[in-house]
Amino acid sequence: MRDRDDVPYIVIERESTTGMGSFVVGALVGAGLALLFAPQSGKETQEEIRIRANKLRDAAEERMLDMQGQIEERLDGVREGVQARVELVKEAVESGRQAADDARGDMKDRLDRSKAAYRAGITAAREAASEDEEDIETSDEG
Repeated sequence: MRDRDDVPYIVIERESTTGMGSFVVGALVGAGLALLFAPQSGKETQEEIRIRANKLRDAAEERMLDMQGQIEERLDGVREGVQARVELVKEAVESGRQAADDARGDMKDRLDRSKAAYRAGITAAREAASEDEEDIETSDEG
């Protein structure tokens, strides 16, 4: 019987989120080829199949855990980015509200001053008209 560590094996990895399918297909093809070309008895072949299946399962589990960790990291990053943007929008809305309140108060102050100036102008005009009438009456008497 040959030593299991002497048997070459091939691992196929792709840098993408769909690499799991390629990995499993490659592992299955490699295991099938090894079975076809291995000069072993039935019991030895069954043992080899069991060992390789366990290795394949362990590798697949490890790969899935790695991918799960990567996905969780990305989701955390996206959540943080969204939360930061939400905070920026909230701050912008609050700044807009404050600016609108300030503008409204400024406009009210200007309107109040305009009304006061208008009233003062009317009062001054009435007083001037009254003085003119008094001047006309006194000049008529004299």
